Amino acid sequence: MYQPQRAATSQHLPVRTLSYHVRTWGQPQPDSVPLVLVHGWMDVSASWQFVVDAFSQAFAQGRQIIAPDWRGFGLSPMPAPCDNYHYADYLGDLDALLRHCVPGDGAIDLVGHSMGGNVAMFYAGARPARIRRLVNLEGFGMPASRPAQAPRRTAQWLDELRKLESGAIALKTYASVDEVAQRLRKTNPRLPADKALWLAQHWSAPQADGSWAILGDAAHKIVNPQLFRVDEALAHYAAITAPLLAVEASDDSLAGWWKERYTLAEYHQRLQAVPDCRLARVEDAGHMLHHDQPAAVARLIEDFCTAAA
Repeated sequence: MYQPQRAATSQHLPVRTLSYHVRTWGQPQPDSVPLVLVHGWMDVSASWQFVVDAFSQAFAQGRQIIAPDWRGFGLSPMPAPCDNYHYADYLGDLDALLRHCVPGDGAIDLVGHSMGGNVAMFYAGARPARIRRLVNLEGFGMPASRPAQAPRRTAQWLDELRKLESGAIALKTYASVDEVAQRLRKTNPRLPADKALWLAQHWSAPQADGSWAILGDAAHKIVNPQLFRVDEALAHYAAITAPLLAVEASDDSLAGWWKERYTLAEYHQRLQAVPDCRLARVEDAGHMLHHDQPAAVARLIEDFCTAAA
């Protein structure tokens, strides 16, 4: 099994009405800028371990690294049954977490993957003074929508709420942690077996009947009733004052998900709204590029965060 090179400290912090699980590496350093890593949909904070291990000694020791489990993921369960998650709550959670971990409204370096990358982009536009450097790993946003789609989207949301209540929407359980690891590798064949087994123990947990359940709430599978509005996204992008490094993998995830409904070229066009944006590409990697090529991702983050303004 994979052996982490840098030990993480695990703690629960009060974030809004929740007990938020936060993984940290290192201690706060005087006059240093904390690095905050936020994971994607159906992922956990432990997912960043491989990147953290790949940072240079000087970079890792020079700052505290903070990675939360988003609400309803990992070890940040909701205190009561929940049948719906709202995107804006991630922004509120991040803001409250930073007030707790980085008092005095100090600036941070923020890295987000996928859903976490989208949250990071909106947060950097809403709280520009909080962000010194911003790194977005495959947080592409969504296809453009039209107001006429709203009634159908609302109906879909209502239908899926009923399906969740009936048990028709659920997360699969597995007979063993090895099966969870196999599931991770099936989704991402580039993930080495030793890392898959290590990650499986943080991505799932044993149940009373001996099965292993994913540490994620099935309610996350419910569609968002609000449409993605490109004009609002671009307004947030335009308000970002930190330099942005937008990183994509050599495999075109957008083409796989959306075909012609939303393309990499359209994403690049949206990024032109960010005042200071640089693009980078990680070769031989898919959407989980921080698993596929952790050393390359770590080097991009480190070089960007240590470069002169």
